[in-house]
Amino acid sequence: MAKIERPNTYQLIIESIFFKHWKEGDAQFEFERTEIETVAQELGVKLPKNQGDVTYALRYRIGFPDRILATQPEGLEWIIEGAGRARYRFKLVKKTRILPRQDLARISIPDATPELIRAYALDDEQALLAIVRYNRLIDTFLGLTTYSLQNHLRTTVKGIGQIEIDELYVGLDKHGCHYIIPVQAKGGTDQIGVVQTTQDVRFVEQRFPGMRCRAISAQFMEGGVVALFELTLQDDEVKVVEERHYKLVPATELDSSAIRDYRG
Repeated sequence: MAKIERPNTYQLIIESIFFKHWKEGDAQFEFERTEIETVAQELGVKLPKNQGDVTYALRYRIGFPDRILATQPEGLEWIIEGAGRARYRFKLVKKTRILPRQDLARISIPDATPELIRAYALDDEQALLAIVRYNRLIDTFLGLTTYSLQNHLRTTVKGIGQIEIDELYVGLDKHGCHYIIPVQAKGGTDQIGVVQTTQDVRFVEQRFPGMRCRAISAQFMEGGVVALFELTLQDDEVKVVEERHYKLVPATELDSSAIRDYRG
C-alpha cells in the first residue's frame, strides 16, 4: 500500500504547486523548492524525507496527474527542470520520452558480470551501471577505450542548479582524442527523458569546454536485455544518435552463426 500512497502524495503536491502558478497560455514558470514543504503542510500530507524525490518521481517514474496533463497543448508535454539553486522550472517541450525500439536485433555478449556483484546489487540502477561497467558495454557501443571516472557525481550547473550524474566516463579514440561520457541508467518503469540528458550535456559544456560529449543512456528491457542510446541535443530537443540492444549470455550459449553475421 505504501508504494501506491507515495506517488499519489507526490502528485498531489506537484499538482497544487502547478496550479498556484500556471495561467492559461503559459509555456513556462518557476517555483521554489521550499514550496514542496509549504504545500505538503497545506494539504495535510506527510512531507517526503527526500524532497528531491518528488520532482525525480514525476520526471521519470509516475508522470504528472491528469489535471496537469489536460493543460498540455497537442504535441507538447510539461517537464520539470532545474532553474538555479533550490529552484525548478515547469516548461513545455516537444514530447521527448525515449523508449527502446522493439524491432532491433539483440546482440549477444559474453557475460562478464561477477556473480558476487549480481548477488549484492541494491537496486536496478546500481545493477545496470555495474553490468555496463564490467562488460565494457560503453567501449563496445561507442568503439572507444573508456574508463569510469566517478559514480553518482553530485555537482552544480550554472542556470540549472544541483544535478547528479549516474556515472561519468572518460574515453579515448585511436587518434588520441579525449571524450567525456555522462551515463544515465534507468531500470524498472523509469523512462529516459529530456531533463537528465540536458543536465548532463550542459555539465560537460561548462566543466570540460572544448571536449566532445557523448551522452549515453542505459535502459533495462525484458529478459535482461540492456538497451544503450547515444543522445544529443538539437534545438533543445533530445535526439537519438544511435541505439543498440545487448543480451548478456554465458559463453557456451553464443551463436557462432550470429557472430559470423555480426562480423559481416
